[in-house]
Amino acid sequence: MKEVTIYTKATCPYCINAKLLLQNKGVMFNEIGILNISDEERAQLSAKTNGYRTVPQIFIGDTFIGGFDQLNKLNQEGKLDAMLA
Repeated sequence: MKEVTIYTKATCPYCINAKLLLQNKGVMFNEIGILNISDEERAQLSAKTNGYRTVPQIFIGDTFIGGFDQLNKLNQEGKLDAMLA
């Protein structure tokens, strides 16, 4: 199974929903608090996401998939399991 990394803020409802969706699928993930990374790390993250500014920011392997809406859409379309495999 590919590694999943999710950048979050503690009070973000979309972050909570994304984590619940992954947990309900039995997917282990690395959670990184967006407020706990350095300015340099934030700049690198922005470059990897083409300037995506909201959280959550979700990566499956090295592929940036977007936020909760995109994650949920992939799941509803039956594409998420294949991406995780």
